[in-house]
Amino acid sequence: MTIHTRILTGALAAVLLWLPVGGAHAQAMPGGAAGPGRNANATKLDEPPPEGGWDALARLLEAVKPGVDTRLDPTPAQISAHIERLISEGRNKEALEMIEKRLADTRNPPPPGGTDVQLEFQHARALAALGREQEALDIYQDMTTRFPELPEPWNNMAVIFASRGEIDRAETALRNALRADPNYAVARANLADVQLLQAKRSYGEAAKLGVTGSGTKARAVDNLLKEPTQR
Repeated sequence: MTIHTRILTGALAAVLLWLPVGGAHAQAMPGGAAGPGRNANATKLDEPPPEGGWDALARLLEAVKPGVDTRLDPTPAQISAHIERLISEGRNKEALEMIEKRLADTRNPPPPGGTDVQLEFQHARALAALGREQEALDIYQDMTTRFPELPEPWNNMAVIFASRGEIDRAETALRNALRADPNYAVARANLADVQLLQAKRSYGEAAKLGVTGSGTKARAVDNLLKEPTQR
Protein backbone atom coordinates (compact mmCIF):
# COMPACT_ATOMS: atom_id res chain seq x y z
CA MET A 1 0.00 0.00 0.00
CA THR A 2 1.22 3.48 -0.76
CA ILE A 3 0.53 6.98 0.54
CA HIS A 4 0.47 9.84 -1.97
CA THR A 5 2.97 11.35 -2.49
CA ARG A 6 2.64 8.21 -1.06
CA ILE A 7 3.86 7.85 2.54
CA LEU A 8 4.54 4.12 2.71
CA THR A 9 6.46 3.29 -0.46
CA GLY A 10 10.22 3.05 -0.57
CA ALA A 11 12.34 6.17 -0.27
CA LEU A 12 9.54 8.32 0.92
CA ALA A 13 11.10 11.74 0.84
CA ALA A 14 12.22 11.14 -2.74
CA VAL A 15 8.71 10.71 -4.10
CA LEU A 16 6.99 13.83 -2.89
CA LEU A 17 3.85 14.55 -4.76
CA TRP A 18 3.74 17.41 -7.22
CA LEU A 19 0.38 18.95 -7.87
CA PRO A 20 0.29 22.26 -9.71
CA VAL A 21 -0.38 25.13 -7.33
CA GLY A 22 -1.90 28.13 -8.98
CA GLY A 23 -3.36 26.56 -12.09
CA ALA A 24 -2.60 24.07 -14.84
CA HIS A 25 0.81 23.79 -16.33
CA ALA A 26 1.30 26.04 -19.34
CA GLN A 27 2.20 24.26 -22.54
CA ALA A 28 5.72 24.55 -23.88
CA MET A 29 6.17 26.57 -27.02
CA PRO A 30 5.14 24.56 -30.08
CA GLY A 31 7.97 23.26 -32.18
CA GLY A 32 8.86 24.63 -35.54
CA ALA A 33 11.88 24.66 -37.75
CA ALA A 34 13.33 27.58 -39.64
CA GLY A 35 15.26 25.18 -41.80
CA PRO A 36 16.40 21.59 -41.93
CA GLY A 37 19.02 22.09 -39.23
CA ARG A 38 17.62 24.64 -36.84
CA ASN A 39 14.70 24.97 -34.43
CA ALA A 40 13.57 28.57 -34.29
CA ASN A 41 11.73 27.91 -31.03
CA ALA A 42 14.69 26.46 -29.14
CA THR A 43 15.28 28.04 -25.74
CA LYS A 44 18.38 28.26 -23.59
CA LEU A 45 17.12 25.22 -21.69
CA ASP A 46 17.73 23.16 -24.84
CA GLU A 47 21.14 21.87 -25.84
CA PRO A 48 22.71 24.07 -28.54
CA PRO A 49 23.10 22.48 -31.99
CA PRO A 50 26.57 21.25 -32.96
CA GLU A 51 28.92 23.73 -34.61
CA GLY A 52 28.18 23.92 -38.31
CA GLY A 53 24.63 22.68 -37.89
CA TRP A 54 22.92 25.80 -39.27
CA ASP A 55 21.21 25.58 -42.61
CA ALA A 56 22.90 27.14 -45.65
CA LEU A 57 20.76 30.28 -45.66
CA ALA A 58 21.37 31.00 -41.98
CA ARG A 59 25.11 30.73 -42.49
CA LEU A 60 24.92 33.54 -45.03
CA LEU A 61 23.23 35.94 -42.63
CA GLU A 62 25.29 38.28 -40.47
CA ALA A 63 23.08 37.82 -37.41
CA VAL A 64 23.09 34.04 -37.51
CA LYS A 65 26.53 32.49 -37.70
CA PRO A 66 28.21 29.59 -35.90
CA GLY A 67 29.03 30.48 -32.31
CA VAL A 68 26.17 32.98 -31.88
CA ASP A 69 23.55 31.82 -29.35
CA THR A 70 20.23 32.51 -31.05
CA ARG A 71 18.11 30.48 -28.64
CA LEU A 72 15.24 32.26 -26.94
CA ASP A 73 15.08 33.04 -23.24
CA PRO A 74 12.68 30.48 -21.71
CA THR A 75 9.38 31.64 -20.28
CA PRO A 76 8.62 31.07 -16.57
CA ALA A 77 6.25 28.28 -17.56
CA GLN A 78 8.97 26.58 -19.61
CA ILE A 79 11.41 26.87 -16.71
CA SER A 80 8.86 25.36 -14.34
CA ALA A 81 8.15 22.50 -16.75
CA HIS A 82 11.87 21.83 -17.17
CA ILE A 83 12.40 21.75 -13.40
CA GLU A 84 9.47 19.39 -13.01
CA ARG A 85 10.97 17.07 -15.60
CA LEU A 86 14.30 17.05 -13.77
CA ILE A 87 12.58 16.17 -10.47
CA SER A 88 10.51 13.45 -12.15
CA GLU A 89 13.69 11.94 -13.58
CA GLY A 90 15.41 11.97 -10.19
CA ARG A 91 17.87 14.67 -11.25
CA ASN A 92 17.24 16.54 -8.04
CA LYS A 93 20.63 18.21 -7.72
CA GLU A 94 20.27 19.73 -11.18
CA ALA A 95 16.73 20.78 -10.35
CA LEU A 96 17.87 22.41 -7.10
CA GLU A 97 20.62 24.35 -8.86
CA MET A 98 18.16 25.67 -11.44
CA ILE A 99 15.58 26.51 -8.76
CA GLU A 100 18.04 28.43 -6.61
CA LYS A 101 19.34 30.36 -9.61
CA ARG A 102 15.78 31.19 -10.61
CA LEU A 103 14.94 32.30 -7.06
CA ALA A 104 18.00 34.55 -6.98
CA ASP A 105 17.15 36.02 -10.37
CA THR A 106 13.58 36.86 -9.34
CA ARG A 107 14.28 38.42 -5.95
CA ASN A 108 15.64 41.69 -7.34
CA PRO A 109 13.36 42.84 -8.78
CA PRO A 110 10.51 40.49 -7.81
CA PRO A 111 8.45 39.06 -10.68
CA PRO A 112 5.47 41.19 -11.86
CA GLY A 113 2.95 38.57 -10.72
CA GLY A 114 4.39 38.30 -7.22
CA THR A 115 5.71 35.12 -5.60
CA ASP A 116 6.23 32.09 -7.83
CA VAL A 117 4.40 29.61 -5.61
CA GLN A 118 5.07 26.64 -7.84
CA LEU A 119 8.82 27.36 -7.81
CA GLU A 120 8.80 27.46 -4.00
CA PHE A 121 6.93 24.16 -3.92
CA GLN A 122 9.46 22.58 -6.28
CA HIS A 123 12.26 23.99 -4.13
CA ALA A 124 10.95 22.12 -1.09
CA ARG A 125 10.45 18.92 -3.07
CA ALA A 126 13.99 18.97 -4.45
CA LEU A 127 15.44 19.61 -0.98
CA ALA A 128 13.45 16.76 0.53
CA ALA A 129 14.51 14.41 -2.26
CA LEU A 130 18.14 15.25 -1.48
CA GLY A 131 17.66 14.42 2.20
CA ARG A 132 17.47 18.04 3.36
CA GLU A 133 14.12 17.44 5.01
CA GLN A 134 14.23 20.17 7.64
CA GLU A 135 14.88 22.81 5.00
CA ALA A 136 11.96 21.44 3.00
CA LEU A 137 9.73 21.51 6.09
CA ASP A 138 10.69 25.13 6.74
CA ILE A 139 9.60 26.10 3.23
CA TYR A 140 6.34 24.15 3.46
CA GLN A 141 5.59 25.68 6.87
CA ASP A 142 6.19 29.17 5.51
CA MET A 143 3.90 28.41 2.57
CA THR A 144 1.08 27.30 4.88
CA THR A 145 1.26 30.70 6.56
CA ARG A 146 1.41 32.79 3.41
CA PHE A 147 -0.92 30.63 1.31
CA PRO A 148 -3.36 29.02 3.77
CA GLU A 149 -5.71 28.06 0.94
CA LEU A 150 -3.21 25.52 -0.43
CA PRO A 151 -3.47 21.92 0.87
CA GLU A 152 -0.37 20.60 -0.92
CA PRO A 153 2.28 21.93 1.49
CA TRP A 154 0.46 20.31 4.41
CA ASN A 155 0.24 17.01 2.52
CA ASN A 156 3.96 16.98 1.75
CA MET A 157 4.80 17.89 5.33
CA ALA A 158 2.79 14.82 6.34
CA VAL A 159 4.86 12.67 3.98
CA ILE A 160 8.07 13.81 5.67
CA PHE A 161 6.63 13.33 9.16
CA ALA A 162 5.42 9.82 8.30
CA SER A 163 8.81 8.91 6.82
CA ARG A 164 10.30 9.80 10.22
CA GLY A 165 7.74 7.72 12.09
CA GLU A 166 6.02 10.85 13.44
CA ILE A 167 2.55 9.64 12.53
CA ASP A 168 0.65 11.88 14.94
CA ARG A 169 2.26 14.96 13.39
CA ALA A 170 1.46 13.50 9.96
CA GLU A 171 -2.20 13.18 10.98
CA THR A 172 -2.31 16.80 12.13
CA ALA A 173 -0.77 18.01 8.88
CA LEU A 174 -3.24 16.01 6.80
CA ARG A 175 -6.20 17.34 8.77
CA ASN A 176 -4.91 20.84 8.07
CA ALA A 177 -4.69 19.97 4.38
CA LEU A 178 -8.33 18.90 4.45
CA ARG A 179 -9.35 22.08 6.24
CA ALA A 180 -7.82 23.98 3.35
CA ASP A 181 -9.58 21.75 0.81
CA PRO A 182 -12.06 19.13 2.08
CA ASN A 183 -12.16 17.58 -1.40
CA TYR A 184 -8.41 17.05 -1.67
CA ALA A 185 -8.49 13.32 -2.40
CA VAL A 186 -4.78 12.66 -1.93
CA ALA A 187 -4.80 14.01 1.62
CA ARG A 188 -8.00 12.09 2.36
CA ALA A 189 -6.41 8.81 1.28
CA ASN A 190 -3.18 9.59 3.10
CA LEU A 191 -5.12 10.33 6.29
CA ALA A 192 -6.79 6.93 6.07
CA ASP A 193 -3.39 5.26 5.80
CA VAL A 194 -2.00 7.26 8.71
CA GLN A 195 -4.99 6.25 10.81
CA LEU A 196 -4.25 2.60 9.98
CA LEU A 197 -0.69 3.15 11.17
CA GLN A 198 -2.05 4.57 14.41
CA ALA A 199 -4.38 1.58 14.79
CA LYS A 200 -1.47 -0.81 14.24
CA ARG A 201 0.53 1.01 16.89
CA SER A 202 -2.34 0.90 19.39
CA TYR A 203 -3.03 -2.80 18.79
CA GLY A 204 0.68 -3.50 19.24
CA GLU A 205 0.71 -1.67 22.55
CA ALA A 206 -2.41 -3.53 23.67
CA ALA A 207 -0.79 -6.84 22.74
CA LYS A 208 2.20 -6.01 24.94
CA LEU A 209 -0.23 -5.48 27.80
CA GLY A 210 -1.70 -8.92 27.24
CA VAL A 211 -4.99 -7.98 25.56
CA THR A 212 -6.22 -11.10 23.77
CA GLY A 213 -6.49 -10.81 19.99
CA SER A 214 -4.64 -7.51 19.75
CA GLY A 215 -1.58 -9.07 18.14
CA THR A 216 -3.74 -10.70 15.48
CA LYS A 217 -5.45 -7.40 14.75
CA ALA A 218 -2.11 -5.61 14.54
CA ARG A 219 -0.93 -8.15 11.95
CA ALA A 220 -4.18 -7.79 10.01
CA VAL A 221 -3.74 -4.02 9.84
CA ASP A 222 -0.12 -4.49 8.79
CA ASN A 223 -1.21 -6.77 5.93
CA LEU A 224 -3.78 -4.20 4.89
CA LEU A 225 -1.13 -1.49 4.83
CA LYS A 226 1.05 -3.64 2.58
CA GLU A 227 -1.65 -4.06 -0.05
CA PRO A 228 -0.94 -1.98 -3.17
CA THR A 229 -3.44 0.75 -3.87
CA GLN A 230 -3.99 2.28 -7.30
CA ARG A 231 -4.81 5.99 -7.21
